[in-house]
Amino acid sequence: MVSRTLIRELAAAVGQEVTVYGWVNALRLQRKLQFVILRDHTGLVQITNKRTEEPGELEQLIEHGMPPESAVKVTGVVISATNVKLGGLEIQPTAIEVVSRSEALPIDRQTGIDQRLDWRFLDVRQPERQLTFAAQTTLEEALREFAYAEGCTELHTPKLMGTASESGSEVFAVKYFERTAYLAQSPQFYKQMAIAGGIDKVFEIGPVFRAEPSFTSRHATEFTGLDVEIAWIDDVDDVMSFEEKMLAQMLRRIKERHGEAIREIFGVEVNVPATPFPRYPMAEAINLLRSRGWDPQGVKEELDPEGERLISAVAAEEHGSEFVFVTEFPVEVRPFYHLRPAGNPDVTASFDLLWKGLEITTGAQREHRYDVLLKQAEEKGMALEPLTSYTDCFRFGTPPHGGFGAGLNRILMVLLGLESIRDAMFLFRGPNRLTP
Repeated sequence: MVSRTLIRELAAAVGQEVTVYGWVNALRLQRKLQFVILRDHTGLVQITNKRTEEPGELEQLIEHGMPPESAVKVTGVVISATNVKLGGLEIQPTAIEVVSRSEALPIDRQTGIDQRLDWRFLDVRQPERQLTFAAQTTLEEALREFAYAEGCTELHTPKLMGTASESGSEVFAVKYFERTAYLAQSPQFYKQMAIAGGIDKVFEIGPVFRAEPSFTSRHATEFTGLDVEIAWIDDVDDVMSFEEKMLAQMLRRIKERHGEAIREIFGVEVNVPATPFPRYPMAEAINLLRSRGWDPQGVKEELDPEGERLISAVAAEEHGSEFVFVTEFPVEVRPFYHLRPAGNPDVTASFDLLWKGLEITTGAQREHRYDVLLKQAEEKGMALEPLTSYTDCFRFGTPPHGGFGAGLNRILMVLLGLESIRDAMFLFRGPNRLTP
């Protein structure tokens, strides 16, 4: 069996014969030389073949038998070539095997995103897509390392639910034998069950489903959620502190491993944030922005997307921070299970975290007292009977706790400066897309 050498390993193989596997990224066929740019998941290398007076089999193969995106195996000698931009190396081939010849491509680098998504398996061959998912892997790795070090237990909660979560809106109903089930909007209720079960800190990385008919660049009907719940907190600041430290570690790892590549490919500088992040109570944020001319129609108690961008600009101006917490959301715009501070019962102990103007997280301290929880549900006009499987968790001694849910794909979108969340996920799902 031939031993494969990855392109990133070639610098250690100068003067040696190697075999590399990959795709034909580009061809440059000149009168005296043939150049093949070969690509694998670790980088690019130039294959240089000198033409002969009588074209041989190798020359004919390069000329006519391996169009761009063909899958090939190339055997040859690694040569140091200072005039070659791709790492100062090239391979002089002795043999090429075309393992799968490509047809004419249906997309190219200028193709619009909707058509690219139709051919996503081709689209993800591009270096920027490869880097996107390498960065996603690193984000998840760093999150897990942080959570494990903090004593968290990783759980995997059901995505099929017998009753609609939250208020019942924006959920997908599915046929489940002779009854109806619902795809979970969030693992939050299950995280709280774990807290009630005596597991002090839990987290999950998993799919989230939202039946939102939204066509914006930041919405998807299925995405990957990063969810955390921690017990025995003093207040919601403990939850925010956990998240900002977690994000700082995630970005520190990204900068170490991918910072240079992200700068080169996406033109984005990865900054490791200082903690704590600035915090603006909602009422203060609204008054501050209105004093600066923000006055959207119909928005009274929370920020619209423009308001989120503006308060982020204020945080950058006043604190030099890309991140900002907006806190103390009014009771009217938050769920019944958010705790209401004793000294200010008109607001909730809740927050959104914005990064460069985009909301990436929603979190709160939860109401852990059974009688107060039922009262708040009734005030919201909710029937108590369908909530029993949730509220029963609070009948037998549940500690103060809180948590948050963050969107991995939104984090990736902001991190890389992507124009749409559709490029921040392997296969996008939206109101009009269920394929491929």
